[in-house]
Amino acid sequence: MKSEVRIYKPKKTAMQSGLRRTHEWVLEYIRPSHLYVDPLMQWTGCVKTNAVQPKLFFKTREKAIEYAQSNNLTYLVENPHPSKVMPKRYSDNFTNIKKL
Repeated sequence: MKSEVRIYKPKKTAMQSGLRRTHEWVLEYIRPSHLYVDPLMQWTGCVKTNAVQPKLFFKTREKAIEYAQSNNLTYLVENPHPSKVMPKRYSDNFTNIKKL
């Protein structure tokens, strides 16, 4: 049974103003739905341990796809949506009248 991975380009979070780590493509394993809780120790476990691997970063989408194919992984590519930049003046931060 092949492992499933997701390949995507991360968006800028609302809590940051910079664009760090938004130019790279990320390959991450899709977490399996069949997790279980150990009755004795109450630890969470799963049958496939490779599903909890860290995220892998690639410079291009093609390199991420090539990695997935070379490791016999089923992959899903999510293409990024372009973000809209709303240019405004610095003085707009201090106006009393809010524009809708």
